[in-house]
Amino acid sequence: MQTHNLGYPRIGSNRELKKACEHYWSGKITAQELANTSRNLTIKNWKIQLETGIDLIPSNDFSYYDQILDMSLTVGAIPKRYNEIALDKFNNELDLYFAMARGYQKNGLDITAMEMTKWFDTNYHYIVPEFYKNQEFTLFSNKIINEFVGAKQVGIKTKPVIIGLVSYLLLGKEKEDGFDKLDLVTNLLPVYIEILKELEAQGAEWIQFDEPFLALDLSEKEKEVYKFVYTILKKKFPKLKIMIATYFDGLKDNLSLAVSLPICALHIDLVRCPEQLDDVLNNIPESLSLSLGIIDGRNIWKNDFETSLLFIKKAVKKIGCDRVMIAPSCSLLHSPCDLDLETNEETLLPEIKQWLAFAKQKLDEVVTLKELSSKKPDKKALEKYDRNKKDIESRKTSKRIHNKKVKERVSSITAKDSERNNPFSIRKITQRNELKLPLFPTTTIGSFPQTSEVRSWRAKFKKGDISAAEYNALLKKETEESIRWQDEIGIDVLVHGEFERNDMVEYFGEQLSGFVFTKNGWVQSYGSRCVKPPVIYGDVYRPNPMTVYWSEYAQSLTKSLVKGMLTGPVTILQWSFVRDDQPRSVTCNQIALAIRDEVVDLEKAGIKIIQIDEPAIREGLPLRKSEWQAYLQWAVCAFRISASGVNDATQIHTHMCYSEFNDIIQNISDMDADVITIECSRSQMELLDAFAEFKYPNEIGPGVYDIHSPRVPSKEEMVQLLKKAQDVIPANQLWVNPDCGLKTRHWDETKKALIAMVEASKEATSYFVAEEKVSNS
Repeated sequence: MQTHNLGYPRIGSNRELKKACEHYWSGKITAQELANTSRNLTIKNWKIQLETGIDLIPSNDFSYYDQILDMSLTVGAIPKRYNEIALDKFNNELDLYFAMARGYQKNGLDITAMEMTKWFDTNYHYIVPEFYKNQEFTLFSNKIINEFVGAKQVGIKTKPVIIGLVSYLLLGKEKEDGFDKLDLVTNLLPVYIEILKELEAQGAEWIQFDEPFLALDLSEKEKEVYKFVYTILKKKFPKLKIMIATYFDGLKDNLSLAVSLPICALHIDLVRCPEQLDDVLNNIPESLSLSLGIIDGRNIWKNDFETSLLFIKKAVKKIGCDRVMIAPSCSLLHSPCDLDLETNEETLLPEIKQWLAFAKQKLDEVVTLKELSSKKPDKKALEKYDRNKKDIESRKTSKRIHNKKVKERVSSITAKDSERNNPFSIRKITQRNELKLPLFPTTTIGSFPQTSEVRSWRAKFKKGDISAAEYNALLKKETEESIRWQDEIGIDVLVHGEFERNDMVEYFGEQLSGFVFTKNGWVQSYGSRCVKPPVIYGDVYRPNPMTVYWSEYAQSLTKSLVKGMLTGPVTILQWSFVRDDQPRSVTCNQIALAIRDEVVDLEKAGIKIIQIDEPAIREGLPLRKSEWQAYLQWAVCAFRISASGVNDATQIHTHMCYSEFNDIIQNISDMDADVITIECSRSQMELLDAFAEFKYPNEIGPGVYDIHSPRVPSKEEMVQLLKKAQDVIPANQLWVNPDCGLKTRHWDETKKALIAMVEASKEATSYFVAEEKVSNS
């Protein structure tokens, strides 16, 4: 029986990669220094896995920014705007790579970044490949080969991890009409063959192709492409051991396809879909080994050895020990690095810590399960088994987890709790009379730049170096400056800037019961952006108001409208490590009631516009469409519960970003937010098509500039985007705003962009008025 890993966190246990990349972008270190950091991290990761006892250690799971962007560069899928204009302007391959991810605005060039969207149902974002009719591909980057060779140089033969050809194509977008991206398979396949030839020549034995689309709904054409690709690869490389890794759901109706492919091993996710094991075992051919994904790669709860051993024994009994492999359910990219670094017992209580496992500990669980599955497990493994049983039982019986009042409140929720007093058609009249906003009203999504100075205040306060009074005084000064500046440039609906907040989920979790926190539990969200998800271990409720103080203070500084800013229940759920001992819908309703209490208190404090961000509602969709409605029913209901305790005159906003909305537009409408703001600039307003075809009834703010890129868009660029928006959405429904919050940006670029945004709104208004005069005449 072999153990293996699908991928290891690349950010480093102390976020070394994040810091190095950001230093490189700001010119503080050289490309060679950045390369040295990446080399040290990959070697460290390989050695951790080797010392733990993993048999097949992955390579090419490291990335400076994103693994799909890596593949685009590898196969030469470089957008035309870079190829035709700027390829010779970049100093090296790395600068081109970062420009594709972040945009480029220097040396007389101004090139937009590639689109970014969610990686299936995770909070990780990938860079979307761009495809063109008859596109040619070439081996542009040798990263995959270089990492395999680099591991060999330190005495480790790895299993290269490559995004499968079919999934890579399906992850991309056609950037022109008249072709199907799958038709590019014959152009792309030779590059994959070239990569495998070089890996085989270098001594590779195992190759892991990630094909997550095998766990999604597939068309007949897509199934045929799978057969075509892997038949060719088998013919070309009969000696290579090819593994296909599937994850995030079960094979289900794709089972017969998956087990028929001419490969050596198939990996299945038994955390997300444990019920698939019997079907797979009953259909697997004798030539195929089976990798059991039994350690949860996406959550932080300790594995229940007793349950996992039942899976392993069942598989061994059916197909034999030598054909069974053990692994995490998916890449450990989605897990924090090392629980041993959590030494602060005030934030992470020892009782709760004993229930957890991070990436390093999950690898030990994999190896321990292998030993426990042997005929004579050693003493160390048996001791770990006994400890595991005690820890699992401790969690089940802990008095910290359950709160009778919370459970009773959730069970007493009625349909009325999720309904506003009147429909939007009536509310909008009341709100327009009350708020008196202009055409194309401007606002931002919530946060303003969290400078190193602001972050240092928070750190000093947490260490006790400054008092609460001193900390609040500094935050008040920063808040007042941001309010005054917004008034000065003419933004219509202001925000207080959120300088008191560390993270849009963690901040609320710290004030809600049922949450606990880590010190180093960082995971990558996109690029250098890392988040530290809170852990929901028990029943959730709000002991005290969370945001009223700062919203009330900001509103006292201006006669303009100031938005109250909250994170929605679905997003708090999705962006936390969630308890797995009750349905997610129940936990979500507990959070929804806590947010509802906050919304009501904000209204009482005189806040007339309240934004409840739900960027994760699309992210939470199950991968199979047949399961969507069950999820959407409780997710939409949870949002409505959080928003429905206020009067008609109070305007409820929500924000969503980096998601495809076409398939769930009715459900978004059912959320019944008065205003929705969405990411639109990277897709050049493509996302608005869904809202236009549906005739979305409420108001909408399509983002007019990309905040995830350091480039500053011009006023003219934003005006053109607003004109595109006007073509599909009535002008009296449109708001003007950035794509997302501005927390990660710098003040200089933020100020330039927002000034241009306000001017763009004015010009769009003039354009609309002129068009109206022409049409009326």
